[in-house]
Amino acid sequence: MKRIRILFVFLVAIAAAALVACTPVTRDATAPRVAKVRHVFVIMLENEPFDVTFGAQSPAPYLAHALPKQGALLPNYYGIGHYSLDNYLAMISGQAPNAATQADCKVFSEFVRSKPRLDANGQALGEGCVYPRDVKTLVDQLEAAGFTWKGYMEDMGADPAREAATCGHVPIGAMDVTNHASEKDQYADKHDPFVYFHSIIDDPARCAAHVVNLYVLKNDLREAATTPNFSYITPNLCHDGHDAPCRNGEPGGLVSADEFLREWVPRILASPAFKQDGLLIITFDEGTDAAACCDEQPLPGGPAPGQFGPGGGRIGAVLLSPMIRAGTVSNVEYNHYSFLRSMEDIFGLPHLGYADAPQVKSFGPDVFTAAR
Repeated sequence: MKRIRILFVFLVAIAAAALVACTPVTRDATAPRVAKVRHVFVIMLENEPFDVTFGAQSPAPYLAHALPKQGALLPNYYGIGHYSLDNYLAMISGQAPNAATQADCKVFSEFVRSKPRLDANGQALGEGCVYPRDVKTLVDQLEAAGFTWKGYMEDMGADPAREAATCGHVPIGAMDVTNHASEKDQYADKHDPFVYFHSIIDDPARCAAHVVNLYVLKNDLREAATTPNFSYITPNLCHDGHDAPCRNGEPGGLVSADEFLREWVPRILASPAFKQDGLLIITFDEGTDAAACCDEQPLPGGPAPGQFGPGGGRIGAVLLSPMIRAGTVSNVEYNHYSFLRSMEDIFGLPHLGYADAPQVKSFGPDVFTAAR
């Protein structure tokens, strides 16, 4: 009887093993292949459509022709709105434009809620500029998970009468004088998304340690240990291409933006952190039309993101990394919510706001083409 029982168990085990061997292995088709990136650098430029920036006669040949040969070109990368600020906020929080952020917050006003909680899509309903503490950002997530970050803002504090040299912004409720360059100072609050969240600015010491002048980056790049996991780099109003000509006499536009990249991109690419596990992303806030991708949704009850259309136009992006094969071109459609989702996937974080929309894609094997 004992032998029969043993034989029965043996036959059952063989049958189970055969069933497992014949069962196909399935994977979640929506799960991205996340590259082993641990140091991300972002350089934000201003106000140019893809066809101008990356055209054959581009005024920025280093960006348009030299850099894509070293990494990946994303021709179908889109802004999410007009004008500037709403795009920057979307990149780090997933929040859609409201009437104030869409107008670049000429007054640095408090966000006034129409409903007390975030909606089912993680959107703060209401209008205004400086979001309440419960509206979290990518950098809040990173810090909570043990990662480091800094925002590097060129010219911040160049004129102490306008803003401080760290965590610089005008007082809440004041007219934002930084929206336009002065001869001494070409920093703009509207290109520094971090100062629009109470979750960041309500701790002045924390904000001052993380939102700093661009010159700090030179020292931070010397060692991987001193380089943040996430570095968000905003040139001044001249070097990001916003102004042309500039208040200091430079030509501005794509010409000055290209010169900025020629100075800073080689520094980043030569840094130990980039060589180890880096990713550099160069893109723009918006284009000159209202084209959109990825079934972009407006804020419920809010304005059309592109003011006269659904989105912020086709702008393109260039990505460089040891995990990207030189000369890669991906025609997959992405936007600023895709950027946020990609950062969250890289660092293993949940998706904020519209980055959690199922139709929003994360950078995948179409971008990270080099085995590592």
